[in-house]
Amino acid sequence: MTGENRVPERAIVRLRPHARVLILPSIVLVMVAGATSYSAFIVDELWQLLAVLGGGVLALSTLWLVPVLNWLSTQYLITTRRVVLRRGLFVRTRQEVLLSRSYDVVVRKAGLQAAFRSGDLLINTGLDRPVVLRDVPRADLVQRALGDVMEASTTSIATVRRPAETTDPSPRRSRSAR
Repeated sequence: MTGENRVPERAIVRLRPHARVLILPSIVLVMVAGATSYSAFIVDELWQLLAVLGGGVLALSTLWLVPVLNWLSTQYLITTRRVVLRRGLFVRTRQEVLLSRSYDVVVRKAGLQAAFRSGDLLINTGLDRPVVLRDVPRADLVQRALGDVMEASTTSIATVRRPAETTDPSPRRSRSAR
C-alpha cells in the first residue's frame, strides 16, 4: 500500500439460512418429549424406563439437535468487498468470493421458498459452477444489495471482465441495413 486512501471494508449483513428449516425439528422435539414422558410413567421396570429415556435422548439428538446445530453452523457474511460462506459443524469450510470478480447474482426459488420470500442466491464468478448461498431469507433484497455493491466495486479486473457491448462505443449495423 503506497498511502492510498482506501475505504475500509464494512460488513453489510450477516445471514443464516431461513429459519423455517427448524419448524419440523421443533415439532419433533415436542412430540418426542411428550411421548417419552408418557412412556416413562407407564412402564414398570427400571430397564424399561432406561430404555425409554435412552430412546428419547437418541431421537432428540438425531432429529432435533443435529438440524439445529447444522443451521447454527451455517453463516453468510456480505461485506463491501466480498461474500464469505462458513459451513460445517465438525469440519469447518470457509469460502470467499470477491465481489469485484463476480459477474452477476441470480435468485432461484423452489417449493416453499417463494411463500417465505427466501431463495438460493447464485453468484456467477466465471468458474464452472456458481457459488450458492442456500435458502437466504429475503433473497430479492439481498440480490439488489449485492448488485449495488458489485456495481460500486470497479477495479481493473471488473472493468476488463464487463461485457464487450458496454466498452465498445461503435454502433453495430444490422444485417438488413447492409
